[in-house]
Amino acid sequence: MTAPGTGRARLPKLPPAYRPLFAHRPFRRLLFAFAASDFGDGMAVVTVPWLAVLLAPDGNRGLYVGTAVAAYALPGAVGALVLGRWMRAFPARRLLFADAALRAVMLACVPLAWVLGVLTPWLYVVLLASSSLLHAWGSAGKYTLLADLLAPERRLAANALVSSSASAAMVFGPALAGVLITVLSPAWIIGIDALTFAVLALGAVRVRPDAAADERPGGTGRPGRAGGADAAGPAGGPGGKPFAVLGLFRQRPELLGILVLTWSFFFLYGPVEVALPLHVTEDLRQGPHLLGLYWTLFSAGAVLGSLAAGTLRRLPLWPTALGIVAGWGTVLLPFGFGAPPVVTVTCFALGGLIYGPFTALSFTLFQDRTPAAWLTTVLAVRGAALLASSPTGAALGGPLTAALGPRTVLAASGAATLALVAAALVVRPKARHGGREPGEEPGEDLGAAEAA
Repeated sequence: MTAPGTGRARLPKLPPAYRPLFAHRPFRRLLFAFAASDFGDGMAVVTVPWLAVLLAPDGNRGLYVGTAVAAYALPGAVGALVLGRWMRAFPARRLLFADAALRAVMLACVPLAWVLGVLTPWLYVVLLASSSLLHAWGSAGKYTLLADLLAPERRLAANALVSSSASAAMVFGPALAGVLITVLSPAWIIGIDALTFAVLALGAVRVRPDAAADERPGGTGRPGRAGGADAAGPAGGPGGKPFAVLGLFRQRPELLGILVLTWSFFFLYGPVEVALPLHVTEDLRQGPHLLGLYWTLFSAGAVLGSLAAGTLRRLPLWPTALGIVAGWGTVLLPFGFGAPPVVTVTCFALGGLIYGPFTALSFTLFQDRTPAAWLTTVLAVRGAALLASSPTGAALGGPLTAALGPRTVLAASGAATLALVAAALVVRPKARHGGREPGEEPGEDLGAAEAA
């Protein structure tokens, strides 16, 4: 289709919620950098364990591969707790840069050590663990920077684009890595992963937001500086105390509520990662193609669900979050009734569509309800807590699946998730000091939301 009198193809119009974002140059640059690193992480899902298999010592392969996979993520929780005293003083974009640069350097050492012939199994684990040490702070800097760059009414759409990038990477990244492994060593593909984080580090350096928090007195970029409101404790900022954030959670129980809900949701999802492969191989007697179909359709649904959520201008965040959790629990129940693969695959695709908006909604709620001086610290605490949630659930899922069978564990995960929603409805926290009029529903109008 061409525009009259121009001979040029007319590009499809973007949804109104996304047009201002793509017209915003700093955000547009960041989105490209986020997409690059997401794609690298998508490839790492295949390459990190595959290289671990090649390096694993004889007779202890399972333990070593599990250790390598955990090393790529879990040390971020340690970094959030141990390094908080120093990292919380950094502006958001410097946190993002530090995390991306550390990942780029440490991951680049993997192919270098491979070429030099010195890549031992435990050196590989050390490099992976070192690369992830600042991950919680990098994620906090990422979403704090988005809050700095954009007006509150733009945040949901921005978070939706960013989370959909991560979901899309899980569709295409593993597939590309699987193809590349047939012609390249997985060590070289990890080197490509390192290059994607170098792109992110460069993107963080180039961003100069017009109203960046690190240039504003009391902004999110410099929490905890001596003097002023930032040193005042829960009412003003972290004040340099590592556990002062607990005071903020007491003052704003809705923040604690969404953190507990998210942790529990991801914990109950953990057993699915263990039970689904066993369901495919033991119950259905099928191969990896069917398992790949489950996760591909789930990820594709998550992309569509996230993008759809970003187009909504008015959205009650807490009720919507509970609805998403309930929807995911519901789509797992048919596994327990022995439903055929065509039904459960469809349920998984629907589950991805339902789950898609959750990450964007969760981050938007934190951005809107957290005082500016606290945002980086609170998001780092969130990241540290969630890094352990799904792995903990997966660890529990192993013995449960062995005892009860994959179908039962999948259905039980869904039933427990529905019970979580019921409990959340009973003890739902009330928003306090949220910058809204008394009686206003939290998150009711994102277009008029204020930073708490």
